[in-house]
Amino acid sequence: MTHILIVTDAWRPQLNGVVKTLERIGEELTHTGIKVSYLTPERFRTLPCPTYPEIRLSMAMARHVGHAIEEIGPDFIHVATEGPLGLGVRGYLKKAGRGGYTTSYHTRFPEYLSARFPVPERWAYAWLRRFHNDGLGCMVTTPSLKQALEAQGFEKLMYWTRGVDHGLFRPDAPKVFQDLARPIFINVGRVAVEKNIEAFLSLDLPGTKVVVGDGPSRSALEAKFPEAVFTGAKVGEELASHFASADVFVFPSLTDTFGNVIVESLASGVPVAAFPVTGPLDIIGETGAGVLSEDLREAALKALDISRERCLEVGRGYNWPASARQFLDNILEANGAARRNAAE
Repeated sequence: MTHILIVTDAWRPQLNGVVKTLERIGEELTHTGIKVSYLTPERFRTLPCPTYPEIRLSMAMARHVGHAIEEIGPDFIHVATEGPLGLGVRGYLKKAGRGGYTTSYHTRFPEYLSARFPVPERWAYAWLRRFHNDGLGCMVTTPSLKQALEAQGFEKLMYWTRGVDHGLFRPDAPKVFQDLARPIFINVGRVAVEKNIEAFLSLDLPGTKVVVGDGPSRSALEAKFPEAVFTGAKVGEELASHFASADVFVFPSLTDTFGNVIVESLASGVPVAAFPVTGPLDIIGETGAGVLSEDLREAALKALDISRERCLEVGRGYNWPASARQFLDNILEANGAARRNAAE
């Protein structure tokens, strides 16, 4: 049985697209007879990440990570994040002279960092470039992200798209918001500065703006925009109900690499309004399932005219079994290419 080890610094109790994606990929691969193990901060002593206290950073040296790898005994290693555990894998495998690893690019860390601290993006990109180029291949979600990373000198890039749970996210989910003025413009995700939620809340829109999620910026935004409705984080059927009850999903982020919440919205039959950037450009594009514009208010208002049927049609193109197959194919292809090169 093929055994894949997924190494990730992002893990529960975090609620984000990276964690949900890695968990779902593991489930799908297991259904096909692939054994999947995870190496996460749960195994080590941790410290809270500055400005992200719910993110626990592992206090693990390369040798500790190496001991865990030896104990687990995988056939292939995939490093999902560039944190302490990812660095530990890189350091251990280099020192041991063992086979390589694949990586994936989930977060535009240079942009996130520069939003909080006066750190030039080029410095962070230089570090990330070295990390990912040392691997056998780096998986990216979209053509526009691939193009952006290639411009930064990233190599061996491979596509790995995302899926959506169509059994959960559906237009007939139980409805909420019965007492709110319509139309309902909703945003779902982490309430943090890099998500640019203030751009959404500042819009002059009819009806009600709803923010579903939690994070460090929530209290400040609640105080600044008292007319908006903040529900806190929602999961499962409750989250699906919030999606399905909205009229337009507004995605103001400028830094996401994909935006799982976009396809969750489409699967719920809800059109999308967003800026024309990586993620929305690739998912929405010219599909007619949303409106992209530098004028986010204009996009949100025009999206009201989009039919739910069109959103559902586009949303059906994303599913987790296909995403898992692509993930596995990338790992096999990257490792096979490395073996062939070593034999030449």
